[in-house]
Amino acid sequence: MRIGVVGAGMAGVSCATALAEAGQDVVLFDKGRGPGGRMSTRRLATSLGEIGFDHGAQYLTARDQAFAAQVKLWAGSGHVAPWAEAGDDAWVGTPAMDAPVRDLVSRLDVRWGHRADRLARTADGWTMHGEGINAVPCEVAIIAVPAEQVASLVGEHRPDWAEQANATRSEPCWTVMAIYQSRLPIVPDRMTNLGIIASAVRNSAKPGRAAGEAWVLQASGSWSADHIEDEPEAVERDVLRDFATSMGQNLPAPIACSVHRWRYAKSGRLGKDALWDRSRRLGICGDWLLGGRVEAAWLSGMRLAHAITTT
Repeated sequence: MRIGVVGAGMAGVSCATALAEAGQDVVLFDKGRGPGGRMSTRRLATSLGEIGFDHGAQYLTARDQAFAAQVKLWAGSGHVAPWAEAGDDAWVGTPAMDAPVRDLVSRLDVRWGHRADRLARTADGWTMHGEGINAVPCEVAIIAVPAEQVASLVGEHRPDWAEQANATRSEPCWTVMAIYQSRLPIVPDRMTNLGIIASAVRNSAKPGRAAGEAWVLQASGSWSADHIEDEPEAVERDVLRDFATSMGQNLPAPIACSVHRWRYAKSGRLGKDALWDRSRRLGICGDWLLGGRVEAAWLSGMRLAHAITTT
């Protein structure tokens, strides 16, 4: 079957990988310039050279047996490494958090810079429409995007799914990425719940990272929601000030800084593996179905692929 997948984050990519391995003809469409979704990496030019930041997911865990087997494969190929700072079962992508997704994407047909904004029903299945997509036909349509973006694509065809997605909201997150001239006088490489900062991570201390004092500071969901429309400059000021206050010292100004607004950061949880309508050949996968973890996104995609190929 010709299968179109909207979204090249972990859920969409894992689903597409399983379908391709089952002999299906799969193409992915993603509005971004590269893979990863919330596992993506931001690279910032500085006077010390280009520095990478894991500005979304900071690590992943592997508790499900199937996902643990996949992580073992990634570890063997050098795409992940353990990171004890976040726990005994924590792993990070190497040399950046998006490495596992890039590994999967390397074997798939992905159309970057293609924003799907409408699905049209046809006698043979579906056509996808949107920026860079001109009525692309497919027999099966899979939606692998944040819950907040589901309704506009499936609401006409499955209003009940749209309603479920709208009820499963994500928390936003303002993320500040800062690079310093030299190592800060801070001992832990990872801290949580520091005032308005939910997570502070010395990104440069993760396995396989380039030299440099790079920090990722992620504001709490509640603070981010209250300040979601603030200017990036104001967010940078407030988060850096809170970082210094929480550390109880005057910290030097970073030599380079970048700010990213995740409108859909920590997903909700509907409590389902995936959604599959066999009669319409329409499916949905994503971490908002199973829970806000990388592992949940991978499992949701795999389980949707299984449903498609066994029904």
